[in-house]
Amino acid sequence: MADDLGIGDVGCYGNDTIRTPNVDRLAADGVMLTQHIAAASVCTPSRAAFLTGRYPLRSGMVSSNGYRVLQWTGVSGGLPPNETTFAKILKDKGYATGLIGKWHLGLNCESSDDYCHHPLSHGFDHFYGMPFSMMGDCEPGEVSEKRAGLEHKLNVCSHVMALAAFTLTAGKLTRLVAGSWTLVICSAIVALLCLTTSYFMGALIVHADCFLMRNHAITEQPMSLQRTTALMLKEVSSFVKRNKQGPFLLFVSFLHVHTPLITTENFRGRSPHGLYGDNTEEMDWMVGQILDTLDTEGLTNSTLVYFTSDHGGSLEAQFGNHQYGGWNGIYKGGKGMGGWEGGIRVPGILRWPGVLPAGRLIHEPTSLMDVFPTVVQLGGGQVPHDRVIDGRDLLPLLLGTAQHSEHEFLMHYCESFLHAARWHQRNRGAVWKVHYVTPVFHPDGAGACYGRGVCPCSGDKVAHHDPPLLFDLSRDPSEAHALTPDTESSFHEVMERITKAVEDHRRTLSPVPLQLDMPDNLWKPWLQPCCGRFPLCWCDREADPQEPTAREN
Repeated sequence: MADDLGIGDVGCYGNDTIRTPNVDRLAADGVMLTQHIAAASVCTPSRAAFLTGRYPLRSGMVSSNGYRVLQWTGVSGGLPPNETTFAKILKDKGYATGLIGKWHLGLNCESSDDYCHHPLSHGFDHFYGMPFSMMGDCEPGEVSEKRAGLEHKLNVCSHVMALAAFTLTAGKLTRLVAGSWTLVICSAIVALLCLTTSYFMGALIVHADCFLMRNHAITEQPMSLQRTTALMLKEVSSFVKRNKQGPFLLFVSFLHVHTPLITTENFRGRSPHGLYGDNTEEMDWMVGQILDTLDTEGLTNSTLVYFTSDHGGSLEAQFGNHQYGGWNGIYKGGKGMGGWEGGIRVPGILRWPGVLPAGRLIHEPTSLMDVFPTVVQLGGGQVPHDRVIDGRDLLPLLLGTAQHSEHEFLMHYCESFLHAARWHQRNRGAVWKVHYVTPVFHPDGAGACYGRGVCPCSGDKVAHHDPPLLFDLSRDPSEAHALTPDTESSFHEVMERITKAVEDHRRTLSPVPLQLDMPDNLWKPWLQPCCGRFPLCWCDREADPQEPTAREN
């Protein structure tokens, strides 16, 4: 699973300027899904849905107040312990299960070592990677997800409190203000604390969030970013060799191609698309290294390989004339937009030599949530019957024994708000999509919400549509021309059918605590993982890995 990769960034999906030969090889040797849909347009809820086969609203892995993803490692929110991942089911069936790379689904609940949300508590035998997420703040530079905003708030705080201290002091000296000097001193101390915290905010974030763990132990805090790629590949190779004699499940969750686009020297300057293109080509090379490991160990023909991205590319990830986010091809919108195709339509490629037909294209609607029932049943497990599972087994569709996807309807949420829904009208071969809410792009006429991290899900920066916008994706995949009763004779029939499906869907929802709302998404110092004495969190327990050498293309 790539991080923030746009569907338009991959050669087999139409890009002819970024080189992705290894992903393209996977597609040529396997099955390519052209309407593969993420359950959310940002990281945390999308990954929760992928692992559980359930809309993230069902597990509470959404928010209602603008906090779209987990904000810190040291928060109490995360994937609830009562959720079942496909890793847990396969582990119970005798599989060795591993996760290498990004997690971003929480860590602790009540103490810094209870690990209630940790991968090892959700069915993985082995974990190596970032419990949080790669982000722009992991490397000092132009792009920042939270440092810049926090620094601004702290600077305002220091200015306000300094002004208050100055005003009170002047009032005391001129005898216009009575009372003790306590308020003056407190105001000055708060101003100094805000100013000092602002100055060190970048370093605090790097130490708090940008670190590596092996199972429950921190191995590198903060990370040495330039060697992380080699460490990840070394860990993949080690896991495969260690478990090749039995069944295994390995989830390789790339840190590429999220900002700050950490790219090794071998790939810098190779792409005409700047650092983002370089980083994408390095990610593709990493895919090739993993496939080569399977070849070397004689596992290619007995291994199902799946490649995807957690959601669409980030259009707003830019600074000046530099674009740090991906391209979503012909599809409108991008990361953070709950309904538009560019935020949720992602690559979906599956290869299993001798089982899945090579070069097959499937245009039916499918979902990342479908991986759950597919791998559970392939691994000999049972899909849980005590909860709603929204994913559907892909195998009949992949093998060609089923003509149509089992998804008649798919819902598209932004946080806890339903923004859009699609209906696959099989007898007509049509895919209808309605939008109830869409973000208001900025500036006018733009295709994204430039000037902010992502588009909002609610508030005065979204537009509510009554009647909803209607598109026929089978004829208009770019969602360029909204249909009306005058231009589409089936308008009212489609609206009524989707309205009924949404009502039926909502009856299956049960109230659960929202893990991304406050206070569960607020940093708590007692939950902060630290490999030294807090707050002096620093360690380096990694030996320099033998770095694989990039082959020239």
